[in-house]
Amino acid sequence: MRKRIKEISGVRVHYGYRRIHTLLLREGWQINHKRVYRIYCEENLQMRRKKPRRRVMSKVREDRMDATTMNECWSMDFVHDQLFDGSKIRCLTIIDNYSRFCPGIGVGKNYKGHDVVEMLDKIVKVYGCPKVIRVDNGSEFISKDMDLWAYTRGVVLDYSRPGKPTDNAFIESFNSRFRQECLNQHWFMDMDDARCKIEQWRIEYNQQRPHSSIGNLTPAEFIKSGAIA
Repeated sequence: MRKRIKEISGVRVHYGYRRIHTLLLREGWQINHKRVYRIYCEENLQMRRKKPRRRVMSKVREDRMDATTMNECWSMDFVHDQLFDGSKIRCLTIIDNYSRFCPGIGVGKNYKGHDVVEMLDKIVKVYGCPKVIRVDNGSEFISKDMDLWAYTRGVVLDYSRPGKPTDNAFIESFNSRFRQECLNQHWFMDMDDARCKIEQWRIEYNQQRPHSSIGNLTPAEFIKSGAIA
């Protein structure tokens, strides 16, 4: 029954649990709607109710699998901080979910959709293009610029459910380390100083900091060891 519910959800992605229940009854299954709803939730098949008109490359359902190779899935988010004079800055953090490698951290005062695209273009030229990017529903990530960028490169944008930060746990964990080990340890005198110190930390994170989740190796060591293959 669980398998059949997942099959129906995979083919008819816009059907809710009530319509799935009706189809099951027509097929002869003896099941009430409460049990269908329980299985529906356990398998994370809930539809996102509010989807912007023009978000072509977004995933409709929650059917995530763990990444098994580099560039299979990235996660991306913003972290806020400030300069010594109180001026606010925003840091665009990006991480590869499999290797824990951080390909780049963008630093700016005002980040728009086109700024995110520009940062991604720089990173993709060096490290290649991911298949999926997990993001939240921030205005920069649901912008037409971002959607068009993903569409032209065949990248799927996997949006978190509102109020569910655990949907993007990899970047949440990375941001916690980033704030603890970098942002809280430095005064940033100006934007250039912030970019310099943050880039130094990113290099240290990739090349010197061991990670328990990848066998106490650094991301660079993990990639070099051949574990990616």
